[in-house]
Amino acid sequence: MQNISNLILAAGTIATGLLAGLFFSFSVAVIPGLTRLPDAGYLQAFQQINVAILNPVFLLCFMAPVILLPGATWLQYKQGGPWIWMLAAALVYIIAVFGVTAGGNVPLNDVLAKTDLTNATSTALSGYRAAFEPAWNKFHNIRTIANIVSLALCIYVCINTVKNNP
Repeated sequence: MQNISNLILAAGTIATGLLAGLFFSFSVAVIPGLTRLPDAGYLQAFQQINVAILNPVFLLCFMAPVILLPGATWLQYKQGGPWIWMLAAALVYIIAVFGVTAGGNVPLNDVLAKTDLTNATSTALSGYRAAFEPAWNKFHNIRTIANIVSLALCIYVCINTVKNNP
C-alpha cells in the first residue's frame, strides 16, 4: 500500500509541477511577448494558442491532479501522513487552478474563438482585446500563483513522507 501511495503522490506532484511550469512560463515569456503585438496579431496568436493547447498531453496533465491529489490525500490520511497539507494542495488546485481555468479563462477563450478577426476594424480589434486581455491575465495570474502554491504543498508532503518512511 505504501508503494501505491508514494506512486500516486509522486504522479500528482509531477503533474502539478508540469502545469505550474507551463503557467509560469506563460506568465514570464509568452504573455510579455504577446503583449508587444498589435491588436490583430495578439488576438490571432491567442486564438491559435487556444487551439493548440487542447491536446491530449496538456489535458492529461491538467486533469491528473484533479484525481491524483484527492487520492493522495485519502492515502495520506489512511497512513497517518501529512494529509491536511495534501488536502490543502488538492483544494487549491481544484478550486483555484481547475476552477478558475474552467470558469474564467475557458469562457474568454471560447468568446475569442468565435470572434471573426478577418474583417474587423482596428477599433473593433482594440475593443476585442480590451474585453479579453485584462480579464484573461487576471484569471491566469490567479491560477498560476495557486498552481505554484499547490505544488509547494505537494513537495512539502513528499519531503515529510520520505523523511518519515525512509
